[in-house]
Amino acid sequence: MRDSVRRSPIENVPVTLDDIVRAQRRIRDTLPVTPCARAVQLSARSGCELFLKCENLQMTGSFKVRGALARMLQLTAAEQAAGVIAASAGNHAQGVAYAAQRLGIPATIVMPETAPLAKVRGTAAFGARIVLVGNNYDAAYARAVELQRESGATFIHAFDDPGVMAGQGSVALELLEQLADFDAVLVPVGGGGLVGGIATVIKQVRPGVRVIGVQTARVPGMLASLRAGALTAIEPAATLADGIAVARVGQYTFAQAEAFLDEVVSVDEEAIARAILALLEQEKLLAEGAGAVGVAALLEGAVEDLAGKRVVAVLSGGNIDPIELAKLIGRGLEQDGRLAHLRVLVGDRPGAVAEVAAIVARARANILQISQRRDAAEVGLREAELELALETRGRDHVEEIVAALRAQGLRVK
Repeated sequence: MRDSVRRSPIENVPVTLDDIVRAQRRIRDTLPVTPCARAVQLSARSGCELFLKCENLQMTGSFKVRGALARMLQLTAAEQAAGVIAASAGNHAQGVAYAAQRLGIPATIVMPETAPLAKVRGTAAFGARIVLVGNNYDAAYARAVELQRESGATFIHAFDDPGVMAGQGSVALELLEQLADFDAVLVPVGGGGLVGGIATVIKQVRPGVRVIGVQTARVPGMLASLRAGALTAIEPAATLADGIAVARVGQYTFAQAEAFLDEVVSVDEEAIARAILALLEQEKLLAEGAGAVGVAALLEGAVEDLAGKRVVAVLSGGNIDPIELAKLIGRGLEQDGRLAHLRVLVGDRPGAVAEVAAIVARARANILQISQRRDAAEVGLREAELELALETRGRDHVEEIVAALRAQGLRVK
């Protein structure tokens, strides 16, 4: 899914380049500059010269801390004393909690009950009060607004706040200092704060660079609004890219996207899982689903005319639950064909299992798990069904193994 963006006058935007420069000055003594590393193996695989802006290595493991800190440094003494409140699926929560701890500000964070455990624990570690509500960001946001009205605390929006967006735009200012020349930048898009800030900088400093937003196909909120030409809410959905699962983008971020964003593409769940595995295995970088969507778009060919170009993908975050990571690795290996599950019907007799194992061994595959059952409906009275989990070299290797089994008269599924 791909859409070019209709331009609106830049006079209408709520965040200027000067706003972003000032935000960077406020936060630069507190937050580190993240690396922009050349991805050698993924460059060869994608056909372009790929660089990775590693916001997964930022404080709290995400770019979100930039916007949270930049906004909270604008609070008056009275506002700081009253505290802050935020709604987040995880990364913004940790950013606000970290900034609040650094500044000595009380913080309450409302998170969905489905938020990854790693992000909930990470937020609590910075001393924030955690409130778990609902199954998605929108439910958490509604409750946070109620609590803000009751308490008088300042609401720090995850994306739809000019001060927050200006802080996120500092990513692009760093990038321009780190990389002398590039042709395109791929930016994850949820609520639109990161892409709005980055596009504002890039299109005014280097207008020839393409700024491409990438969304999960499960929750393409920015795509829906850009197509309609107005803010449009879509149905929330579960996705591997929980950090960008925003059903309705903000009014400020939408205006910024209309003014500066070149294009928006979306990627499916399988592409995201493969990208996480590719980053981990080939570049030794851990990215969460939302952080990996730019790489997913590149590897899946979702963006046109990038062959031979210098391209930057922003890895927006690396906060992923270990259990979820294990599942994603397994899923990615299955999609690559390096983890295969076969069902083989054999005669129910001594030595049958050993014969199958010997065939697999000769094919140089590793049996990770094997089980046997006789009660399946399609299994005959004198048959047994073997279920095998195999570690292989890829899809072609799986086909070789299947052919070898069938050559011995075995039925394979």
